Amino acid sequence: MIFYFSGTGNSAWVARQIAKAQQEELLAIAEEINKNKEYALKDGEKVGFVFPVYAWGPPGIVLRFIRQLKMKNPEYLFFVCTCGDDTGRTAQVFSSAIRRKGWHCVAGYSVTMPNTYVSLPGFDVDAEDVEEQKVQNAMARLDFINGELAGRIHMKHFNCHEGALPFTKTYLLRPLFNTFLMSPKPFYATDACIACKKCEKVCPVHNIEVTDKPQWGNNCTQCLGCYHICPLHAVQYGKATRAKGQYKRFLKK
Repeated sequence: MIFYFSGTGNSAWVARQIAKAQQEELLAIAEEINKNKEYALKDGEKVGFVFPVYAWGPPGIVLRFIRQLKMKNPEYLFFVCTCGDDTGRTAQVFSSAIRRKGWHCVAGYSVTMPNTYVSLPGFDVDAEDVEEQKVQNAMARLDFINGELAGRIHMKHFNCHEGALPFTKTYLLRPLFNTFLMSPKPFYATDACIACKKCEKVCPVHNIEVTDKPQWGNNCTQCLGCYHICPLHAVQYGKATRAKGQYKRFLKK
């Protein structure tokens, strides 16, 4: 059983590759989080989580889902996180959330994917050649990860690219980011908007409603799917995204 969260499609693509290789059921966290159901595990069934790294940690929606998740103690639980550059201490934050359930995370991996975060100065999408190279490298990385998962190594094994200053990024910068930079208020649509509703449809948490223009609610994960999917680059986040690129490779059109 593979649970995944994805905003711009990178993690959804990775989750599909893993679910297919491991022959496991694939479930979207954004659709499952409000069901309040108990999940039945078959004997020996793996439980995996696939998600993007947001501000050097798991997205809040993933941690909320783990807190409310009902199932027996999984025999083999792992995670795979996608990141544009590095993960910080994502593995430790995820593992702590799992331990609070009385469970045990056996393995964790990172997969470097094209950059999608554009909401701060200095952050932009990758050039086309860099994007293509990252996806090619990710395919090889997934072959390696799927081989390890198939072997079901039960000793703790984390293989994540933490990057420089991982403690500072996760435990000092991440709380500031989550407190001050998660607001949907800076989102707006320019006059180029044609009310096509692509932003509404792509939002994984159904936080956007389009009438003559999109309106954002308060249940925002900062995935930026709405920004990247807009065919006319009409969705903007304050002044930060005006000259930035868009990433559409794995987004549902």
